[in-house]
Amino acid sequence: MQKLRIAVTMGDPAGIGPEITAKLFLLPEIYKNASVTVIGDLTTMIDTQRRVSNKLSIRPVTSFNEKMTKGVINLFDMKLIKYGEVPLGAETKKGGKAQYRYVKKAIEAALKGEVDAIVTAPINKHALHMAGIMYPGHTEILAEETGVKNFGMMLMCPQLKVMLVTTHTSLKSVSGLLTVKKVLEKIELAYTAMKNDFGIKAPKIAVLGLNPHSGEAGAFGDEEIKIITPAIKAARKKGIDAQGPYPPDTIFGKLIHKQSHDIAVCMYHDQGLIPLKLIGFESGVNVTLGLPIVRTSPDHGTAYDIAGTNIASAESMLTAFKTAVVIAQNRMKNR
Repeated sequence: MQKLRIAVTMGDPAGIGPEITAKLFLLPEIYKNASVTVIGDLTTMIDTQRRVSNKLSIRPVTSFNEKMTKGVINLFDMKLIKYGEVPLGAETKKGGKAQYRYVKKAIEAALKGEVDAIVTAPINKHALHMAGIMYPGHTEILAEETGVKNFGMMLMCPQLKVMLVTTHTSLKSVSGLLTVKKVLEKIELAYTAMKNDFGIKAPKIAVLGLNPHSGEAGAFGDEEIKIITPAIKAARKKGIDAQGPYPPDTIFGKLIHKQSHDIAVCMYHDQGLIPLKLIGFESGVNVTLGLPIVRTSPDHGTAYDIAGTNIASAESMLTAFKTAVVIAQNRMKNR
């Protein structure tokens, strides 16, 4: 199989993104199946490389087709930041604008077919907003730039995959945001991803209830009766093996320990993320579903408190990279 071309955005220059990006190049796994190009700024990456390891060096490149050499970081230098302009651990307008431009460049390259997948290091939403770029995060930037309306956030670790119906919203607003159409769309996205991106021939989808005990026949809420069950029935009519709604407090044990289903469709952010981060905080990966391009990311933030200390773990970044490789390879097979 041909080597993939993968673009890695270095994320917020004030956070741990540049560090975990540099640390990728110390790991033998990244040299096996892909040619990797970092999108970022030379000043930041040189400063980071010096802290991380003297076994690394940086080579500025102007295309995504350059061959990799062990220990050499191929860097597409966006030339947005001068040395010292963005202090470590600080939210700045300059840093917010730069992190956005790295992502835009990666999306552009993926849409042009210059890269086969993108892996994005963490960005800081407040810094993004300081720069006047009013997105909630990566997912919405990716959706708008690729022109996609039906998209979703899937989080995964080796033992568990979860798909979120609602994401960054208040708990009190979740019920009002749920519709049969929206739940069905997320079930369909989860099914398609399991089949096409992960090569599972007959995916089993666990759909969770919203309320304790999945509402207990309406005793604790009727969202399961009016919204979630009709969405499951509609999915089954389309040939999707969707099951539920399952009580959220019992299904995760079966998912994690017995692999009862391939993915869980969760109604809100913490319903899916608490169990996933409990068992896979260091290895969690965010995958944006529904896009015409492959995008993964480590499932953690910019960690300003440890930026520049050289103690950030690259495990989640490596898992995000490996996941991007798997998805890109499977999509190539299905072309």
